[in-house]
Amino acid sequence: MKRYDLIVVGAGPAGLSAAIQAARYGAKTAVFDENASPGGQLFKQIHKFFGSKEHHAKVRGFNIGKELLQEASDAGVTVHLNAVVMGIYDNKEILVNMEGETAHYKGDTIIVAAGARENMIPFPGWTLPGVMGAGAAQTLMNLHGVQPGQRVLMVGSGNVGLVVGYQLIQAGVKLAAVIDAAPRVGGYGVHAAKLARMGVPFYVSHTVLRAEGSDRVTGAVIAQVDERFRPIPGTEKHFDVDTICMAVGLSPMSQLTSMIKCRSEDRGGTVPVVSQWGETSIPGIYAAGDVAGIEEASSAMINGRIAGTAAAERLGYIDEAERDREVETLRASLKQLHEGMFSPENKGRTDLTVTDEGIPLSQTLLKQGYVADDEIERYPGVKHRKGIHPVIECTQNIPCNPCQDACRFGCIKVGDQITRLPEVNEEAQCTGCGMCVASCSGQAIFLVDEDVGGGFATVTMPYELLPYPQAGETGTALGRDGSEVCKAQVVSCRTSPAFDRTALLTIRVPQDMCMKARFFRREEDK
Repeated sequence: MKRYDLIVVGAGPAGLSAAIQAARYGAKTAVFDENASPGGQLFKQIHKFFGSKEHHAKVRGFNIGKELLQEASDAGVTVHLNAVVMGIYDNKEILVNMEGETAHYKGDTIIVAAGARENMIPFPGWTLPGVMGAGAAQTLMNLHGVQPGQRVLMVGSGNVGLVVGYQLIQAGVKLAAVIDAAPRVGGYGVHAAKLARMGVPFYVSHTVLRAEGSDRVTGAVIAQVDERFRPIPGTEKHFDVDTICMAVGLSPMSQLTSMIKCRSEDRGGTVPVVSQWGETSIPGIYAAGDVAGIEEASSAMINGRIAGTAAAERLGYIDEAERDREVETLRASLKQLHEGMFSPENKGRTDLTVTDEGIPLSQTLLKQGYVADDEIERYPGVKHRKGIHPVIECTQNIPCNPCQDACRFGCIKVGDQITRLPEVNEEAQCTGCGMCVASCSGQAIFLVDEDVGGGFATVTMPYELLPYPQAGETGTALGRDGSEVCKAQVVSCRTSPAFDRTALLTIRVPQDMCMKARFFRREEDK
């Protein structure tokens, strides 16, 4: 029987991070994963991450995955793929099936980082081809280069639904609408705003009544729900779609910890109760990542590192003092991600009405996915001044500060608390370099020159659709709500390796439209 100091089940963000951490301390470490390639959800995440530098902010998910794989290789971690862990025993032994053969492996410690599975909700027609999870759609697009459909209805307005919705549009798919049974948009407002300014409607307090079609999805019917989530007769709406994408949450894959009767609790699914070190009720067996509670990938990686550090201490590679120093640093980093209105303690709350700064939250953002024109100027990132300057339409306390780091001239300030709303420093001189625009993970920063002469202004915006518009091309500027606001002409479309696949599109618009024009639609895209 092969023996390791540490066995990690799952090669996703948490599992790889745990394995790397323990291996760096000297532990002989092996990772087992049922998939053909490691990395878990990271390799289908093409968007830029939030947080700070230490959380991989402004780095795209698949690049983070590449970094972790290289780090695992450098640390000497053994990775077994196509390896299904069929059983786990309280003596820290696992049963693995690889290529049709089973084998036992022994670990002095074990970290279970098996991840989570997508939830589905039943409705008439939910088993038809064309009804799929958002993660499945993301896998088709970003790993296999396959469009999941031509016209998609997204069910769920959390970050997964919003991010995948945007990626559907990037893949050339028409996103018909985003719906959610909850009374307000659940994910980051900046994610919703990206979709709204591209013309995607939001329907909160709505649910799917049925999918239409006999052998595949040909349409969908939704209806408004009351406060008890019951459909309201007479509110039905029909959509001509061929795909219904479900982003209605995840359930922890806690079967292995349940198998060995780890003490558990219900937190949106059965999860093992863990100590501050990630240790379950069985000494030497740890849980990390989504299996111990659903969070973003950035949090999962930190929790994985905490568990890996604790396992290294239990194995004798470090002492308690070193463990405590490292874990204290990791917890401080995790605390940054757990602050603001999207903190774990605020999950599911619908009574938040103001930002941490006391600024009223945009009600149109919460209900329709965009900040109204008469609401936007209440936020500290939105200022008027002569010459080119940043306009930061970040209106919620989300954990993110790459804009502050991106500006060499001090035009943008967030401060030490990364959930603070970014402010524009009116004393600093903007050069128009655009690094803040490209670095913003939420695509919420624009460069505006309110007077370029002749009654015109320019707006520079992030643009991630192919093909890129060309200088001189004409089209239509769209407002925050996706409505047509004016004609626009392309001044330039800048690309650079430093922008990391986010082009900077500059359009010329009438002066009075510079604070309204937030997206450009090419003539052929109508």
